[in-house]
Amino acid sequence: MLRSPIKYCKQCGTVVAYRLPDDGDTKERAVCTACNTVHYENPLNVVGTVPHWGDKVLLCKRNIEPRWGKWTLPAGFMELGETTAEGAARETDEEAGAQIEMQELFTLLNVVRVGQVHFFYRARLLSEQFNPGTETIEAKLFAEDEIPWDEIAFRTVKETLERYFADRRNGHYGIHQVDIV
Repeated sequence: MLRSPIKYCKQCGTVVAYRLPDDGDTKERAVCTACNTVHYENPLNVVGTVPHWGDKVLLCKRNIEPRWGKWTLPAGFMELGETTAEGAARETDEEAGAQIEMQELFTLLNVVRVGQVHFFYRARLLSEQFNPGTETIEAKLFAEDEIPWDEIAFRTVKETLERYFADRRNGHYGIHQVDIV
């Protein structure tokens, strides 16, 4: 996994050691060498939407790294105190300035190598008017044959878009779970 290891205890600031905790856990954890606090490292949740208008979806051109200038669905890290759907709606507003009606969960993607879980909801756009935030260069609607596939920022977005258009052609939207290892 690409995340940096924990070095210091969040309770007392002492250096931690990676070892099996004394509580019978079977996985090495960051354990404080002074106060014995066990620090668990959990996946981060990324939440977003597949905003659609007729036969088109809304994509945002990134104004931030990683993948500056590439296209993505509106999404970002979930915050404490919000549900996955609330976070997805917030990210859609922040990145695209799009007004939506939230629909059902569409994809759940486990990105094991970076310790993330991505959740995308379908969302019906209520307007073709967008007001992108500072993280977005441009927000634009694309039909399937207009998608800049070689300019998609993340594999999770590509996987979600491919499933969205396949389901659209079939006339039925399912819930898709994908493991990206």
